[in-house]
Parts: sequence; C-alpha cells; structure tokens
Amino acid sequence: MKSEDLTRRFVEYFEDRGHRRITGSTLLPPPGDPVLFTTSGMHPLTPYLEGRPHPLGRRLVNAQRCLRTTDLDEVGDSTHLTVFEMLGTWSLGDYEGPVSLDWGYGLLTEGLGIDPGRLHATVFGGDGQTGPDTPSLEFWRSRGVPVELTVENNWWSNGPTGPCGPDSEIFLWSGEGPPRSTPTGDQRWVEVWNHVMMRHRRLDDGTLRPLPQRNVDTGLGLERLATLLQGETSVYDSDVFEPWRRQLPALWTLDERDRRLVYDHLRSAVVVLGDGVRPGNTGRGYVLRRLLRRVLTVLVRDEPSRTLGDLPGEPVEHTLDHFRQDMDPGEVRRLLLDEERRFLRLLERGRRVLARPRFQGPLDEEDFHYLHDTHGLPRDLVESLRSTP
Repeated sequence: MKSEDLTRRFVEYFEDRGHRRITGSTLLPPPGDPVLFTTSGMHPLTPYLEGRPHPLGRRLVNAQRCLRTTDLDEVGDSTHLTVFEMLGTWSLGDYEGPVSLDWGYGLLTEGLGIDPGRLHATVFGGDGQTGPDTPSLEFWRSRGVPVELTVENNWWSNGPTGPCGPDSEIFLWSGEGPPRSTPTGDQRWVEVWNHVMMRHRRLDDGTLRPLPQRNVDTGLGLERLATLLQGETSVYDSDVFEPWRRQLPALWTLDERDRRLVYDHLRSAVVVLGDGVRPGNTGRGYVLRRLLRRVLTVLVRDEPSRTLGDLPGEPVEHTLDHFRQDMDPGEVRRLLLDEERRFLRLLERGRRVLARPRFQGPLDEEDFHYLHDTHGLPRDLVESLRSTP
C-alpha cells in the first residue's frame, strides 16, 4: 500500500467515526511557541488538550509533518528519520482509551489486513505516582494480543513539564518467521502506533495534577507502517524514498549508512525550505544549515569533486509534491548550491585552522568548543578533516 493511500484510508476511517480533519501541517509551530519546529502531531494542539474548546469539536484527525533533531545520530538505521509524517487522532474530553485502542486494532486488522498474530502491545505498569493502566491491559487481553508492562517506555510527555500520561504502544513484527520475545527484548518489533491517555500535567517540581479533561492523543508513524505494509524492513526502502533510491546510488558511491543519511538529510532540507526556512547561523536556519553540512561532509570526504549541482530534479519534485508544497524546484536547487558554496569556503578555512600547531595532537572538548564557537567548525566536520589525508 502506497503511503498516500494509507493516509487517505486512515483519515477516512476516523472521519466515519465522527472525527473532523485538521488542515495545515507545516513544520513551523504557531507564533509565540518557543520550539523551533513541530516535533509531534499533538504539539499544535497543546492548548486544546489543556481545556480550550477546539473550533472543530472534540474528535479530531490529521496528518502532521514533524521534524526531530534529537534522533540525528539514529538516522541511517531502519526506522529513524529527521522529517516524517505522523497520522494522529484526538479525543478532547470525549471517549476514553479503550475506545481508541479498539478503533486502532480494528483499522490495523480489518481495515489494513494485518494478521493479529503479528501484533504486540505495551502498557504502562505503574510507578510511585500513578497506578498501572488497567483498562488498556484488559483491552489487549480481551483481544488475545500479548502485552508487555513497562514504566518509562510507556509514559509520554512532550518535555519535563506540561501535558503527559500513560500510553499503550502497538508494535508490528517485522522479522522472518513467527514473532518472538517482546518489544523491549527484540528490535524486530517495530512501534507503529502510540495511544496516550493524556490526563495529567507535570509541574516544575515533578508532581502531577489532573488536566481539566481526560484526553486521548494517538500518533501513527506513516513511513514506518507503510514500510511494513509494503513488505520492506527499512523506511528507506519505502515508496517515499523511491526516486532518491533509484537515482542517487549511480551518482554518488556511498556505503549504506552514509547513503541513508544523504537521502534523509537532503529530503528533510527540501521540506524545510518548502516551509519557508532559509539557511542561517541561528534558530531554524541553523538546523537547516547543519543538515546540509552533514550531507556535504559525507559527500566530499572521499571525493571532493562531488557537488549538489549533480542532484537530479525528480527527487526534489517528488518530495515537494508528497508534502503538498508549492515551492519552485529550481529555487530549491539554487538555495542548495548557495549553501554548498558557503560550505566549501568553510572547508578551506577549516583546513588552514587545523594546520596550526595547536591542533596537531589529540583534541579535547575545549578544542572542539573553540573551533565551533570561534571558527564555525562543527565537530563532525573537524573529525572528517582530520581523518582525510
């Protein structure tokens, strides 16, 4: 099943159950929000989870693009991406967790044809402040789905303070043969859908207070589930990366992890540009610049003649179309090349700085901070320059 078909089926399924679709899915949070980018589907809905009435009602559904830099070191494995889409549903003080889990189970098994025997759930087992999530546990047992109880892995929050609550996560077996072990014991269990019982607010002192209403907030990773439905084991083998996977290997010879990093970071950069961000030295612009410089560091490390000027147009156009962005692909390429020229100047300056006697031996943290703060040389670029003859 193509990712766009999965999105359509997800939204229609919940619209049939009284949910209204939220339009607009930009990476940029609302004005006044302190975060740089939208990191989860629930983030723009925080005021409504805390009790403000939503103009579309108590049952909502949407497809939200998100960006997370906390997982940059994980990019290149089978499941992590910098920019991804989250399919989400919300009950704002309406139905409770077991209803949400029942609908989720129904969509996966009856709607999408997933064998129930390939499912595993995890449920919050309780801690010193909050008891176990017994309703979720009883629901999964009633469906014959195996359940693993955890504590930290099944408590969801968007930060140290604010809305939070126990969650029940749904995992799909991605391995060959019959499922084995549990989600915490075998990485072939892939988390695809998280149902959060958003009932609490964590205060600065760590204590919990009830929210004005009992909410349910769910998030399904589009690329992860599409990958498994397409019979693949890596998000980079799913349809969203098809033109990248088809055209770039012949252009640049890279090992698998570097190739995936290039796919991810270039695709993410296109989406960020499409949402109106431009490279800079601070804030959102710096996140974009960092993504592009990580790509360029990989490309020129082994072959200095590689250039983004060779990037075919189709992957850029495919990405803009997929995320419903109307930016001119030619403008995207111009901005990429402008940033490449800045990077090449930085590269030359970095070589001169690192040739100084001070930097001939092993570098400590003070050296890395100095090189970054004084000369604009990030750690990964410094390490790449020092490893290149």
